[in-house]
Amino acid sequence: MNKTYRGHKVAVVLPCYNEEVAIADVVRAFGKAVPEAKIFVFDNASTDETAARAKSAGATIIKVPIRGKGNVVRRIFADIEADIYVMADGDGTYEIAATPVLIDALIDERLDMVVGSRKPAGDGQIYRFGRTFGNRLLTGTVARIFGDGFTDMLSGFRVFSRRYVKSFPALSKGFEIETELTIHALELRAPYAEIETAYSARPEGSTSKLSTFKDGARIAKAILRLLIRERPRQVNLLLAFSMGLASLVLGLPIVVEFMQTGLVPRFPTAFLAGFIMLGAMLMAITAVILDSVVTGRSEAKRLTYLSVPGVRAKDQKS
Repeated sequence: MNKTYRGHKVAVVLPCYNEEVAIADVVRAFGKAVPEAKIFVFDNASTDETAARAKSAGATIIKVPIRGKGNVVRRIFADIEADIYVMADGDGTYEIAATPVLIDALIDERLDMVVGSRKPAGDGQIYRFGRTFGNRLLTGTVARIFGDGFTDMLSGFRVFSRRYVKSFPALSKGFEIETELTIHALELRAPYAEIETAYSARPEGSTSKLSTFKDGARIAKAILRLLIRERPRQVNLLLAFSMGLASLVLGLPIVVEFMQTGLVPRFPTAFLAGFIMLGAMLMAITAVILDSVVTGRSEAKRLTYLSVPGVRAKDQKS
């Protein structure tokens, strides 16, 4: 008979790539923190002993040959069936003992996502300046575009409801998946929360797979892609306004000169201004059309989201 946590089936899912140093301890720590949960390690084509050590610690191993954390999360959300999903990295940096606190918040407050926001443990030197600055910059950018609410958008320690997981499209391929997870919650206006958790240094001998600049550029690209996909009206209207302004700057002197002399001596500039204005009009029309497309897609996502029951305490009324 399967054990449940307060009446809910819980799955701990750990995306891993070359984490042989820490993974066994991580699996055992989750087993101690949430003994009712089933633990899955998704081995993302590791070249070390990650899978063997995770299995020896009691985890179920699932191989994901296509590299990239986003590809792993897509597989997790498609294949694992549970009421509550706990996702963390396998590097031993997160406060695993706080997992029941995050799960209880999800259940008691009827949330769809709880993020373990990271507070550096010890002397606070775990974060490099570039990584801290990048996290704040990207989190602030998402807040200004999609709405405020998160202080640590890039945390990999999260708890999800089944309703959230089964409505998430998972389009990203790499570490930018955390950005997509955050924006999905903001776009759905799904109930979420952040709970501060300790963040520790990696175990000795373990190396980070992150690249501050490379992964930061990927995340910035993901934000831009999601902006274009989710806010096409604003993007296209901004382009239309910019093109219209450029057309006026080029064309007004020609119009003034024509009214004064009756001549149009600069035909190439006049044609250019006209074509730019035509492009601006097309961009404005595109904005209206794409806005209706996004509205329809948002309604479909919302209906998919609502088709799955939310998490609640078993002693609560519907």
